[in-house]
Parts: sequence; C-alpha cells; structure tokens
Amino acid sequence: MSDDAQSVCEVREVAARYVDATYRGDAAALRACFHPAAVMCGYLGEDLLVGGPERFFEDIAANPAMESTGAPYVAEIASVEVTGGAASVRLDETGFFGSLSFVNWFHLIRDEDGEWRIVSKLFAMRPAEDGA
Repeated sequence: MSDDAQSVCEVREVAARYVDATYRGDAAALRACFHPAAVMCGYLGEDLLVGGPERFFEDIAANPAMESTGAPYVAEIASVEVTGGAASVRLDETGFFGSLSFVNWFHLIRDEDGEWRIVSKLFAMRPAEDGA
C-alpha cells in the first residue's frame, strides 16, 4: 500500500473512531480523536459557536448515549483528502440525538507522535427534511 493510501486509511479510521465514540457517548474516546489545541466552530441552528471542542465533549457525556436510546444515528464519510501530514474529511450525520442532522468538516494533522488528530471541526446543522 502506498504512503498516500495508508494515510487515507488512517484518517478514515480517526473519523470512524469519532463516529463510534459519538454514538456510544464515550467522551474520553472522542477527546482522544482531537489534538489538545483543537478548535471547533459552527452553527447550531442560528447560534454561532466558536471555541474548542470541550463543550461538545461535555454535551456527549451529559446526555444518554445514542446507542442506549436507539437513536437512528447514521454518519457517512463524504470525502477524504490527504496531502503529506494534513488531511480534510467531510462527515455527514443524520439522526444525531434522534432528530438532528449535521455536515462536519474536519481538518487533521499527523502529530509529533505520528498519529492523526483532528485540529479543527467546522459544522453546520441541516434543516429537518419535509415530512421527517
């Protein structure tokens, strides 16, 4: 496997761990996907949120896990791009906490230990579809 193909697989694995930790409500595993200096910004409805991911980790930990509630959570990787030690992932989510949908754009770096970590998450809430 080429270095580029290996890096794409590794970046996809980080996205898969993010999805799994989010679904299971595992804030510690979710935190491990992010670089300590990560930022997280986006729109929750009309509200602009700017800062780090800590509030997201707290929200995941404070609510019942989607796994335990049977939420219809589905996350799909729409795209992955890797150039050297930098990567970008688009992840589309539906059924988040039962009824919310998001588009997420992640930027990752290969850190000093050679591990891929999310350094930024940009997100936007999608409006509910008609009839849903």
